Amino acid sequence: MNWENMEETKVILVDENDIQTGIAGKLEAHEKALLHRAVSVFIINSKGEWILQRRAFDKYHSNGLWTNTCCTHPHPGESVFDAAKRRLKEEMGIVCNVTWLFSFIYKEKLDNELTEHELDHVFLGITDSDPMINTAEVEEWERISFTDIQNDLKQNPDRYTYWFREIYEKVNKYITKIQNDQK
Repeated sequence: MNWENMEETKVILVDENDIQTGIAGKLEAHEKALLHRAVSVFIINSKGEWILQRRAFDKYHSNGLWTNTCCTHPHPGESVFDAAKRRLKEEMGIVCNVTWLFSFIYKEKLDNELTEHELDHVFLGITDSDPMINTAEVEEWERISFTDIQNDLKQNPDRYTYWFREIYEKVNKYITKIQNDQK
């Protein structure tokens, strides 16, 4: 498992209204199920195909699972917008504009005695650029239609991260609205 530098990495603890209540080590936040701020980024191309990543096998949780384009925790003092753009470049080598869609709170028991308890800010970006993945973070990537995602999730839900399964349909509603507004 990739546990190194987890304790040095700090996350922003928040209340249900996203008001900062403190700072904690990343490992401590996941061991104690402390509510903390997070970011999830979804990227589509001009055809509406989604770019998904398969998390590296040595990630400390949800390793080897398919998920949205990238995720992260903002650093103390960093905005969610800046964190989204930073991590998109670090993990996927993608630089593009992102738009905040919504936020939600979830709590899910993970493997390794960890719990993910996040107030997650969800962003969308559109680009036709191919990712240049950071193999320390990402095992592989694919470009896939929403219909194919839906079908695979029905047949193989355990191939996907918990948070992705929770929000992919809501994200698609935003994508559909954006595409309809552009017509």
